[in-house]
Amino acid sequence: MLRLSTNQPDFERQFEKLVSGRREAEADVSAIVEQTIRDVRARGDVALLELTERFDGFSLSEQGWQISAEECKAAYQALAPELRDALKLAAQRITAYHKAQLPKDRDYRDKEGVRLGARWSAVDAAGVYVPGGRAAYPSSVLMNAIPAKVAGVERLVMVTPTPKGEINPTVMAAAHLAGVDEIWRLGGAQAIAALAYGTDRIAPVDVITGPGNAWVAEAKRQLYGVVGIDMVAGPSEIVVVADGKNKPEWIAADLLSQAEHDPTSQSILFTDDADFAEKVAAEVDAQLAQLATAKVASESWQTNGAIVVVDKLETAMPLVNRLAAEHLELAVDDKRAEKLFDLVRHAGSVFLGRMTPEAIGDYVAGPNHVLPTGRRARFSSGLSVLDFMKRTSFIALDKKALKAIGPAALALAEAEGLPAHAESVRKRL
Repeated sequence: MLRLSTNQPDFERQFEKLVSGRREAEADVSAIVEQTIRDVRARGDVALLELTERFDGFSLSEQGWQISAEECKAAYQALAPELRDALKLAAQRITAYHKAQLPKDRDYRDKEGVRLGARWSAVDAAGVYVPGGRAAYPSSVLMNAIPAKVAGVERLVMVTPTPKGEINPTVMAAAHLAGVDEIWRLGGAQAIAALAYGTDRIAPVDVITGPGNAWVAEAKRQLYGVVGIDMVAGPSEIVVVADGKNKPEWIAADLLSQAEHDPTSQSILFTDDADFAEKVAAEVDAQLAQLATAKVASESWQTNGAIVVVDKLETAMPLVNRLAAEHLELAVDDKRAEKLFDLVRHAGSVFLGRMTPEAIGDYVAGPNHVLPTGRRARFSSGLSVLDFMKRTSFIALDKKALKAIGPAALALAEAEGLPAHAESVRKRL
């Protein structure tokens, strides 16, 4: 685990290594994914059968390609009441938050009398990838499927790997609650290719969202343009900005909450209290000893974790912005949290105050937990209803409006050497 202080002579060099360090897939993944996509496009269902048997260890033809709506409903009804209530609460809050994101159409006339506007509409079909390998996440089902349904997507398709043919019943229950229309027992790059190009069994979709491993992320990257995607997501990450008034065990738990996702995850603490930094480091070690996910979390913390001691927390914020992290906690008093928040330029999602652990955002707060990673928060945002919608602009002129702005269009067309453009305006004038 890296320990840094802004007072050390080589701080800038060490911090830049932290900022620019890559924790994502290398080129060999790209070549494998490219071949997988080609195979699925060429051989369709036959390729899916073979790849599923090879990687997931079961036969689609024997155990079935799909999971039925009836199975999902039964799984939902069989949940323990407290878990069912938790899923319902999460779904209600996610739905309410995303309904508030729905954009408004525009329709107006400007001073020249030109009618202008834009109309929003949902894509016809969307695909949602839900991981099923290292862990199964019903929360990911809700976070991806509910915005699609709120947007108005009519056909929502879920793909999820089912190793040895088994699927987490809570994932099935979440799919029922979110209103997923189809569920296919497919995972990996082959599932993304099937959604993008379609096969004899599976109709193609227009947009694909959802987290996955390096192969899934690379498949989405390569197929962008054939379909829309939410983002190319990499390993999870959290930055915590905390003063010495916090309980070290709280902050240690926050750091480990992302470390336990994957060995390539990253957890970074900024603090202005060197003694507090040592207490948090010791508490991380103590909690690791009791954690069921200790093997993964320990590797993540030791390989990618960092504690950075600064003179004051305000001077940490430019460094935080350079990291542009997926999750940012400002674990300070509420008033100071607001002041630090004013200094934030780049972060996927920000958690304000001591009583707002990032894990709340993963499940029940309402905003989406599908967020940009790998410094992509510099130019992109978390998943929203807009990822499942598109905007169509429209224009309407009458004779008076054409007379007002047409000559300028004609002049520009002639300047660009496009005479047919010019004539289409001139003839009307």
